[in-house]
Amino acid sequence: MPRSGPGAGPPQAGPHPLGGSAGVLASRGADITPSQLLEASGVRALLDQLDAELIGLAPVKGRIRDIAALLLIDKLREQQGLQSTPPSLHMCFTGNPGTGKTTVAMRMAEVLKQLGYVRKGHLVAVTRDDLVGQFIGHTAPKTKEVLKKAMGGVLFIDEAYYLYKPENERDYGQESIEILLQVMENHRDDLVVILAGYKDRMDTFFSSNPGMASRIAHHIDFPDYSEAELMQIAQLMLTQLNYRFDEAAAPAFTRYVSLRRQQPHFANARSIRNALDRIRLRHATRLFMTDAALTREQLSTLSAEDILASRVFGSADASKEHAP
Repeated sequence: MPRSGPGAGPPQAGPHPLGGSAGVLASRGADITPSQLLEASGVRALLDQLDAELIGLAPVKGRIRDIAALLLIDKLREQQGLQSTPPSLHMCFTGNPGTGKTTVAMRMAEVLKQLGYVRKGHLVAVTRDDLVGQFIGHTAPKTKEVLKKAMGGVLFIDEAYYLYKPENERDYGQESIEILLQVMENHRDDLVVILAGYKDRMDTFFSSNPGMASRIAHHIDFPDYSEAELMQIAQLMLTQLNYRFDEAAAPAFTRYVSLRRQQPHFANARSIRNALDRIRLRHATRLFMTDAALTREQLSTLSAEDILASRVFGSADASKEHAP
């Protein structure tokens, strides 16, 4: 089923039906500066929240700020009676799993709402299974139902290239693509579509679907996190969960990250979150064997043994033993 992000309910009452920026412009008139509009519309707070939520990703954050600047200036031009076509806002996010694409899409939806480019500012995240049916006549209703839910917000299609399977003549993905293309053009003032996936596969998808490629105005590439950034992410996650590493655990986890990055299916921040979940599980199991009252310190402190029990270290030792 489609996954809806924050704000998926009915639009909240605001100073103006078109969004935060429209209300500010209506009340302040022509004397407002771009910086004041950025502040008063609530967009600066959203961009600051994105900075706080996501470690690194400086190029991505820079592109999001550029898009916000374009939209703010477009609103100021409109207020001055300068006629212009509303900018195309459909986007493509490329990068490996766990690099923050969905989080950025959620914040982008909120920015668009604050600036009056979408009505609700909610995010509907889907994959091929949510859009494409298995039998004749099933795909159109599924796709249209998802689009109906996404109207007024942002539709985020993860691994969008799976919509197109030319090797299968009986595949119905092309039908979904044709419906999406029509809606992306005809309802561009009420829906923003973000396609996401691996860069090489998205490039192939666009070369096979030039109509889709022509509708995407913004391409944003999400780089992998560095080892230092992954450690910052881990510390941020632990703080949010009220845990901490003891003195020996921190270097043990640094070693874990270094080894895990070299193994298959590493998914950046997602893999870090999964690793911390397993470490917490070992920590809980260890404490459960304690025949004494547990202190706050014990309940919140992860030790090196909780980390070193991971199979990642065993795999690394085995690789060394079989090295030539």
